[in-house]
This record gives sequence, structure tokens and C-alpha cells, in this order.
Amino acid sequence: MQTREYAARKGTRERARKRKVKVVVKKVGFIPHSKRESKTKEKEPLKVSPLRKINDNWRSKPIFDVWFTKYHPQRCYSLREAIECHRETHHPTMYNAPNAFINAVFDLYLQKEKKTKYLDKLTNLVDTPHPFNLKEERTILAFCKKPNDNAAATAAGADFVGGVEIIKQIQNGNFNHKEYQYIVAHVDIIPDLLLIRGLLKTKFPNPKMGSMGSDMTRLVSRFKQGIVYNLEPDSTFKEYGVIDSPFGTLDMDIEHLEANFKALIENINSAKPNRDENFIKRVRITSLPAVEWFKLDLGQYIPIIGKKRSPPKQSVPRKQVKSNEEEEEEEPLEGAIIASQ
Repeated sequence: MQTREYAARKGTRERARKRKVKVVVKKVGFIPHSKRESKTKEKEPLKVSPLRKINDNWRSKPIFDVWFTKYHPQRCYSLREAIECHRETHHPTMYNAPNAFINAVFDLYLQKEKKTKYLDKLTNLVDTPHPFNLKEERTILAFCKKPNDNAAATAAGADFVGGVEIIKQIQNGNFNHKEYQYIVAHVDIIPDLLLIRGLLKTKFPNPKMGSMGSDMTRLVSRFKQGIVYNLEPDSTFKEYGVIDSPFGTLDMDIEHLEANFKALIENINSAKPNRDENFIKRVRITSLPAVEWFKLDLGQYIPIIGKKRSPPKQSVPRKQVKSNEEEEEEEPLEGAIIASQ
């Protein structure tokens, strides 16, 4: 007779080994009910999208001068009113910060045409009509050929200015271009700069980003003094994002602050996805160290997309409504023959 040895099914030996191990049960005294571990898992609180909290138009308008904000919609301020309110709180007798930064916080709706597609992270730079001290260091590398352009870039604040010789040093690995945050270049040197396009990667000068042109003074000053903003999408709700960016200081003229803010909001609104809905849902004007924020009236700066409502139907008084039978009785036809009963 032929004998065969068949392997045991998976896990059979392991289960048999566990049966041989003695389980020692430790005796525990009385445990109060409040200290016992609950077998049921605690339910996490439901999270609500921040976009639902922004829309408060459904709330009734206040009648009196003093009201609870949670029962009525937030008041909209003009930019001048918001700046004046922050100037009062930053007076030397209170926060003592008369030259503090004034920021604009944009609440954005990031959904694209398709419901499953959303706007990704966004970083952009805005030309500031009225520059102000950003209190940050920005390193700029400038490429140009002509001596006049070199002098203009240096005078504008470029940290290093070079030409074809710097391009060759980058190719050989003798020059570290990663130390510089921004790279600008003149149009004349672009054919030579294409040799290191793979090394520069996203920092390669681009006319769309404003890092390539013929005016070196404007190129360098734009990246040295411009406003840089970053879009931060929410980690839980992908359709919601925030941009928090300064546009001036409280000690600047209000006309200059309005010009800077207008340039900022127009640049952000230009990144709007292609759909018929408002991209910017709300703008709040803040200024640290104050905690207060003021909701801005957006209708003064960007077009607001709203639903068209049909005109209300005019109600007809009951006295004017007549039944069909009454109309037939009141308007007899001429020459009609009435049948005898």
C-alpha cells in the first residue's frame, strides 16, 4: 500500500498550540461604575462644513441697535470702516500697535465643474501698487547679458546678478542656485538659460508668472516687494479653502490700502474655476494682535453671482374674480333663441 503524508490545513497547528497554553485569569476587586471601560465606542461629533456657517442670509435682520450675532446675520462693513475700527483698537492706549499689518482672510469655494474635482494648492504673487515693509527677506537671482541691465537689477535689490558664465557654473555644479527663492531673467538670455531648464525646474523664469521680461528694475522689485499668498485647502472638506494675506499696514493712507486690496482680490478672483457660482464666499479684515474681525461687503470689488428670482404674482381681489356661469349670464348673445321649458 502506498502511504502519503498530507499537510495540515493552514492554522490547525497554531490553534492546537494555543489550546495547550493555560490562560491565567487575574482576580480584580470591585471597580466603580464610573471607572469601568465602556465596551461601546464613543461616537465622534459630526463635523459641519465651514461653508454652511458662512451663509447667514436666512437669519432675520435685527430691529434694534444691539443684537445677538448668533441669531442675526453678520454686519457688512466697507473697507474704510473696517480699517478705522482696527485703528481704534490698535491705539497706543489699547494694543499700542499703530503700524500693525492689516490682513484679508478669504473664504473660498474650491469645487470645479465636476463635483469630484477641486482646486489644488495655489501660490501666486501680486504687484503691489503701494509697497510696504513686509518684514521678510527674499533672495533673488537675476540673469541678464547687458551691463545696463546688470546695474538696474543690482539697484533694484537683486542678491546676485550674472550672465552666461553663471549658467556654465550651474551646469558644472559650481554654483548653488537653490539658495535663492526667486529667479528672474531678461528676454535676451532665455536661449542660453534653456540649457539648465531641468535644473531650475519650477523656478525657471516664466512670463506668465512675471519672472521674465525686458525691464529688470520692474522684475526684481515685483518679487522683492510684491504680495505672496498661499491657498490652504481644508484637510476634511476639500471644497473649502482659506487665503490669509497682508495688504498693508494701519499707518498707511486709506487710498493706498484700498488700491492694494483691490489688486489682491482681483488676482485671487482670476483663479476662479469655470462654473456659475461665487468663488470668494466671504472676506474678513483682521489685524493682530486684535481678535476682532470685520466682514467686508464684496459687491464693491467683484461681481456677485446670485439666483434670479421670478417676480411675485399679483394677487387678484375676490370681488373681481367671476365664475364662468356668471359671465355667461351677464353677457347674453344678441339674437339668441331661448328655448321654452
